Amino acid sequence: MRAKCLMPMRFIVTLLCCTISPSLGFSQAPFFQGKTIKIINNDPGGTAGLRVKSLMPFLRKHIPGNPTVVIEFMEGGGGRRAANHLFQNAKPDGLTIGALSSSVIGLQVMKETGVMYDIDKFIYLGTPVSENHNVIYTRGELGLSSLDKLRTATALRLGAQEVGAVAYISARLFAYFLDLKAPKFVTGYSSLEADVALRNGEIDSRANNVTSVLTRNRDWVDKGIMDFHAILAVPKDDKPSHPRLAQLPEIETFAKTEKERKLLTMWRGFRTAASPFVLPPATPKDRVEILQEAMRKVFKDPEFRADFRKLVTDDASPLMPDELTKIIHEMPRDPEVVDMLKKFSGVEPLPSR
Repeated sequence: MRAKCLMPMRFIVTLLCCTISPSLGFSQAPFFQGKTIKIINNDPGGTAGLRVKSLMPFLRKHIPGNPTVVIEFMEGGGGRRAANHLFQNAKPDGLTIGALSSSVIGLQVMKETGVMYDIDKFIYLGTPVSENHNVIYTRGELGLSSLDKLRTATALRLGAQEVGAVAYISARLFAYFLDLKAPKFVTGYSSLEADVALRNGEIDSRANNVTSVLTRNRDWVDKGIMDFHAILAVPKDDKPSHPRLAQLPEIETFAKTEKERKLLTMWRGFRTAASPFVLPPATPKDRVEILQEAMRKVFKDPEFRADFRKLVTDDASPLMPDELTKIIHEMPRDPEVVDMLKKFSGVEPLPSR
């Protein structure tokens, strides 16, 4: 009889051991504990690379398990190589993150060659920078102190780095929407060289990022050394901190057609995603949620914002994962708008209005 009683008791003990959750007796280690996260970046020496470096320690801080975070640089193709690798070859396990350039968005939308990825299938973690205001200005000694005077000038020389560069496209957008007469686009300058060329009278005008102007040449604004004419605000409804620049007319107020407004919406979409952090398609949902929540905490961390300002010499203007995803998915893809933007990025004459 005793043996018969022991058998059921052993069965009950075994059953209890199997059904009690391990978490009641032992805490389960987070997935990322002891792991290494690799961030692929295509800009080792530029501003985008500094943005990644500023974010790394805080990403480690806010991911449960505090994994090691390292950078792997992968240059080439304006970010295409890194994006192609992330989309086609990177293991979707949550341990490889792409810190891509905004150009990878535009390259696919504009159907450029060498694109083997799909921006709608990437999983977005957000971006530390979304504010990218551009302004157009002319040398004060030209006396073009109003838009009416600006429009009377002929063959203004607008400086830029190279054909297809952001400053080049921005300058052409300003020239088009402000109805400048026969503008000439002079390329081959670095950003600093364009500043010198403007002071020396080699060029008459340029389009530039507001942050760059206020960081390097604030007296141009404060002392009226340059005449500022209009702003291309990114995001559209945002305003720069400097009161004089905040009063400039926004470029979209000069749009005449819905097609022109879509053109600016498309360009803003490219520029808003300034440094998108992305995961490969098919990354497990639970790991995506952990990383997205970690990124939200990074962007809200006051220590991150202070360190970002110190290292990048610019303020963080982050977009959370859902915000960036929405911008990418809702970006206009109209073929005729794409064709129009291609004309601004190339060397052919500006379209007629």
